[in-house]
Amino acid sequence: MERIMKQFIKVFLVASLFTSSYAAEKTPVGYWKTIDDHTGRTKSIIQIYHADNDTLMGKVIKIYPGPGKTEKEVCIACKGEKLNQPIVGMVILSGLRAAENQWDKGQILDPENGKTYSCSVKVGANGNQLKVKGYIGLPIIGRSQTWERVDVMSASG
Repeated sequence: MERIMKQFIKVFLVASLFTSSYAAEKTPVGYWKTIDDHTGRTKSIIQIYHADNDTLMGKVIKIYPGPGKTEKEVCIACKGEKLNQPIVGMVILSGLRAAENQWDKGQILDPENGKTYSCSVKVGANGNQLKVKGYIGLPIIGRSQTWERVDVMSASG
């Protein structure tokens, strides 16, 4: 009987780990690689995390500078307090609220042009892609990107 109980506990623990890791993949919380729409090269790593007010936020934790640029780039197109601030460490996503199968009513900043757009995100079916939609006015008019999930080791390296 004791042997059966030990087996049951092992199976339960493995199932719990699988279930919790699967559930974690269905949330935007984590690290995401952004891709340049025109060149297809990696632009940055964004960390999406929970804010105190039940919303999600995202900050740039790493950039992959293009030719003639450095990792110490600042936002020269931004307005207000973000003007001339380093892009690495900058919060570019804010206010995302959970809705049915997505997070919306947020804001996203494009450090290249300094503009802020309304934003919604949706995790792809496999949990490894994030559909990011930035728009002005109606969500049907806007620009979409697909970000790819990365692990913490990839994000820091």
